[in-house]
Amino acid sequence: MPRIAFIGTGGTIASIGSDPFDLLDYNASDERVDARTLLERSGLLGTIADIVPIDFRRMDSTAISSADWADLASLCRQLSRDSTFDGIVIGHGTASLEETAWVLSLVLEVKVPVVVTGSMRPLTGISSDAGANLAAAVRVATAKHEDGGNVFVVLNDEVHSPRAVTKNHTLRLNAFQSPWLGPIGTIDGSRVSLARQPRPKAAGFPQDLLRRLPRVDIAYSYVGADGCAIRAFVEAGARGIVSAGFGPGIGSPAETAALADAIAAGVVVVQSSRAGAGQVVDSARHKAMGIIAGNDLNPQKARILLALCLAREDTPQKIAQVFQSI
Repeated sequence: MPRIAFIGTGGTIASIGSDPFDLLDYNASDERVDARTLLERSGLLGTIADIVPIDFRRMDSTAISSADWADLASLCRQLSRDSTFDGIVIGHGTASLEETAWVLSLVLEVKVPVVVTGSMRPLTGISSDAGANLAAAVRVATAKHEDGGNVFVVLNDEVHSPRAVTKNHTLRLNAFQSPWLGPIGTIDGSRVSLARQPRPKAAGFPQDLLRRLPRVDIAYSYVGADGCAIRAFVEAGARGIVSAGFGPGIGSPAETAALADAIAAGVVVVQSSRAGAGQVVDSARHKAMGIIAGNDLNPQKARILLALCLAREDTPQKIAQVFQSI
């Protein structure tokens, strides 16, 4: 029987509601079970794998910090060095799940699969997806992978790349989608089918960078947006700003002027889009302003990549290369 480490971090998947019909207000109790109890209530202990529960945190994922990411990455690295484990599954709140998975995919160099999962309904909710998602994640973690270690996101019987996946609905069970590229695989019963591996497989960022990430902010574009937020970010000490611009990747005229001032002050600016899918191209306009095109990364993932590049002390030219090649 394969042996899997299950890391519990809290989130909806570990949350306890007031009754089976409490699918929305369960966070009010702030009650979350530990990793072992979650596995027991899901009926997974001693079934499809020898699953070892490990408590990391019991928190709401809106509260996760870069220090938590650093600790989680270190724990994954430590567990991956234990030759008795065939894979790692992480239970995580869905609010920031995509960001944690993206971070791990950028810093982890491990030889076993790392699968991040969560649930849209609490553990005690009627028709909760907690147990099904956990089981599917364990299936992926125990499957044979051509290149050994990689980071996956698994929910709703789908396997996604951390690079592409995003939460695009507040409540539905199929909230996690990869809008442009689609899922990279599926789980049907005990069968795991992967069409391709996620990318990148470790982008060469040392884990210790997570303990010294600089301030990087996101400026969201809207009709009539001025440069107030951008100027405030610069004043607060931001070393980088991600512009979540209109569809093609462009801010309002006032935002554009404020971004130009920020660049002149030494702030690195990456252009993303609020559209939810598609590339922001490296246009002549962006080049002329010194703005780095964010490729197809959504604003929150572009922010993480920019922060890691700045922590590594990459030049703007190097950062542009990273965004185009990642």
